[in-house]
Amino acid sequence: MEKYFGDKRFYKNVLRIAIPIIIQNMITNFVGLLDNIMVGAIGTEQMTGVSIVNQLMFVFNLAIFGAISGPGIFTAQYYGKRDHEGVRATMRFKLMIASAILVAGLLIFYFQGDTLIHLFMTETDAALDMEATFGHARDYLVVMLIGLIPFAFTNAYSGTLRETEQTTVPMIAGITATVLNLALNYILIFGHFGAPRLEVVGAAIATIIARFVEFLIILIWTHTHSQQCPFIKGLYKSLAIPKELVQKILYRGTPLFANEFLWSLGMSALTQRYSTRGLDVVAAVNISNTIFNLFNVMVISMGSVIAIIIGNLLGASKNDEAVDTDRKLITTAVLICVVFGGIEFICAPLFPELYNTEPEIKELAANLLRINGCCLPIHAFLNASYFTLRSGGKTIITFFFDSVFVLLVSFPIAFALSAFTAMPILPLYICVQAADLFKVALGAILLRKRIWINNLVE
Repeated sequence: MEKYFGDKRFYKNVLRIAIPIIIQNMITNFVGLLDNIMVGAIGTEQMTGVSIVNQLMFVFNLAIFGAISGPGIFTAQYYGKRDHEGVRATMRFKLMIASAILVAGLLIFYFQGDTLIHLFMTETDAALDMEATFGHARDYLVVMLIGLIPFAFTNAYSGTLRETEQTTVPMIAGITATVLNLALNYILIFGHFGAPRLEVVGAAIATIIARFVEFLIILIWTHTHSQQCPFIKGLYKSLAIPKELVQKILYRGTPLFANEFLWSLGMSALTQRYSTRGLDVVAAVNISNTIFNLFNVMVISMGSVIAIIIGNLLGASKNDEAVDTDRKLITTAVLICVVFGGIEFICAPLFPELYNTEPEIKELAANLLRINGCCLPIHAFLNASYFTLRSGGKTIITFFFDSVFVLLVSFPIAFALSAFTAMPILPLYICVQAADLFKVALGAILLRKRIWINNLVE
């Protein structure tokens, strides 16, 4: 039991780092659920249009996440070594790469947005107005482009704060932004308190304002608390980054960026294959994914905790402690998700009733939630394995473990079944999810071999 479970001191340290991350993720996803319900209250076409754009934004979001995760590996290890100059250099790299991706994202969405939206729309479903759905999606996308700017730089700052164990401020900023977003949604979507009724455009404006507020909170606090954030001193006095560090980040970080980008493309491609069964499937998948994100908070949060704690231990050359700690963290993550998955399965029929949509869509969403509830412990183990490997800089392995698997295994299964058979969406979805069992076996082997134990900043 001592091999897989820690003592009171162990869990106290884990909770110190995890609780702010969990709270922020939980509130963000809960408000996202309420946001989704508000848009859904206007109509199914509006909800479907917004969900299509959010699927496109998902690719951009993970591209930013992947780009800053590469230098983030070094940030965590430099912090464990207490090398503030190293942390400062990695943050400069994050800001530069985030800026480059931001420009690319703005150009692609602005000039190719219509084409991308059409990829998720098929003529097989007469229940929804195709033209109206496209119009709502396009209106939402055009306004949301502005929100990409604060999103990119917020992630560069908040990522560095978390990797240096300053998790409270990103939590406070995130909570403030999500509460503000919720309030503005209520006002702008429906036109309350004398405001114009802007519907999906109002939802986009609310998101943009909230994102700018979140960024300003993190920016101001970081630059006014140099004692807690010594890396911020002289951050913008120079853009210089040691050549050797740039080479290391590119070597370790490029596969990580490619992984996140290709994985997000793969997941969007899966959604596109599901959409061939009709726009009602797009709506049901949107509902189930939004609710699933609430239960997936523990999966994502424990992954972040593993990245921070294990990265710090590896940077301090505490290898044996890193192995023991990682095993206990993975056990904790899986057991928690067994409980959360069970709750999701039992409560699956209740959540879709919050939406103002057709009974068939509600029933389909409930069944998708049941499937996701059964798969939640599997996701917990895979996510924990991914972040363990990433903490030691094994980014090429994570590239094959994550995105290559989706593109070469999961997507071909979805494509073959959707294109060459008349299989309904539920068994098709189950077949795609079942493929992850192969990754579980692979992840267990990689963890047991301890190939991830690697100090990158010695």
